[in-house]
Amino acid sequence: MKAVFIIIVSVLLTGFSLCHRESDNFMAHGTITGPDLRDCVCCGGWYIEIDTVVYEFDTLPENSGIALDKETFPLKVKLDWQPSEKIACPNKRIDIQRIAKE
Repeated sequence: MKAVFIIIVSVLLTGFSLCHRESDNFMAHGTITGPDLRDCVCCGGWYIEIDTVVYEFDTLPENSGIALDKETFPLKVKLDWQPSEKIACPNKRIDIQRIAKE
């Protein structure tokens, strides 16, 4: 009976620990092609191509482990993103929630 209890507790603890892992499933794959060197109100940041559409973004999440100023481009990535809420900028600007190198 004690062995069964230990097995059940072990299975439950393993299950709970797996629930708290960050998922490796990302919503998209893309390629960061380099910096946007233009000088205008909505310019600056970086270019990323996702599904043949080129978007622009300003920053990466702090925990991404990617230092854009030290990378070689093009850089293949997987990411979660959404359209930017910056009203003054074009509709091709995005905010990246999560990103990792491929």
